[in-house]
Amino acid sequence: MIVVTGAAGFIGSYLVGKLNKAGYRDLILVDKIDSPLKEFNLAHKNYRKFIDRDNFFKWLIKHSHEVEFIFHLGARTDTLGQEPQLYQQLNLIYSQRLWNICSEIQVPLVYASSAATYGNGEWGFSDDHHNISHLRPLNLYGWSKHDFDVWALKQFRTPPFWAGLKFFNVYGPNEYHKGQMASVVLHAFQTIRETGKMKLFRSHHKDYKDGGQSRDFVFVEDIADVMMFFMESQKNHGIFNVGTGKSRSFLDLTTSVFHSMKITPDISFIDTPVDLRGRYQYFTEADIQKLREIGYKKSFTELEAGVDQYVGEFLMAEACY
Repeated sequence: MIVVTGAAGFIGSYLVGKLNKAGYRDLILVDKIDSPLKEFNLAHKNYRKFIDRDNFFKWLIKHSHEVEFIFHLGARTDTLGQEPQLYQQLNLIYSQRLWNICSEIQVPLVYASSAATYGNGEWGFSDDHHNISHLRPLNLYGWSKHDFDVWALKQFRTPPFWAGLKFFNVYGPNEYHKGQMASVVLHAFQTIRETGKMKLFRSHHKDYKDGGQSRDFVFVEDIADVMMFFMESQKNHGIFNVGTGKSRSFLDLTTSVFHSMKITPDISFIDTPVDLRGRYQYFTEADIQKLREIGYKKSFTELEAGVDQYVGEFLMAEACY
């Protein structure tokens, strides 16, 4: 039996579909359904039981002997939120409690960290454990993920296998419910469909041209592949970056959306809101050497190919995976 928390969300629901495709049906899905679009993400998925996140720990202790592996993807993911207690409760304390139970019942655990932990990148983007304590995130979401990473590395009592995965900028199907926090691909698609145009934030940094701000954009299919690699190998515990290792500009990404929609690009620029400028990452790029060294050999999807698949197979059809 495999457990997936955050199972109705973006990455979680995609992983469930990927597990189903690989033949896994004995799944326990954990989440809190607060949107019909989350229900849409679970349509046509095969699983044994859905459990509300508030009831999960009681269930887990009772059924611990049946559980073989846990993917912990549930979290408060809003990077603009200003509710420190909520982030601490959902992202730190909940994760600590799950870690302790997994340590007690000896169940392997893979959990989602985030590239938001790297802040503005002044310490680089290395997932070397000695580097992690130096990081300074730019928002409460990033801090909550960072605090758990730091805490996990200090623990002597651990699950029999564990891995924390620092996801970079993930895009792909099943993110309709995320609203403002959805990827730029989804926002661009919706805006271009309505107006035929797209506006991007102007650069307020001398080293970056307008639209030259860049991220390591990684297709959700690749994220799911990496998670399944860790479940199947269970050899190397620790914290690992998960990205393509290649930063691409927002201009590249938006142009790709236009091309996938077969529309001539029409892109202009607006000022970045003042309240966001101090919390804005101009560059991210995953150092994936450690992931490669432990044997992950699959190539990552090129941006243009991933956007084309996402737009053509899912967004145009208003479909989920």
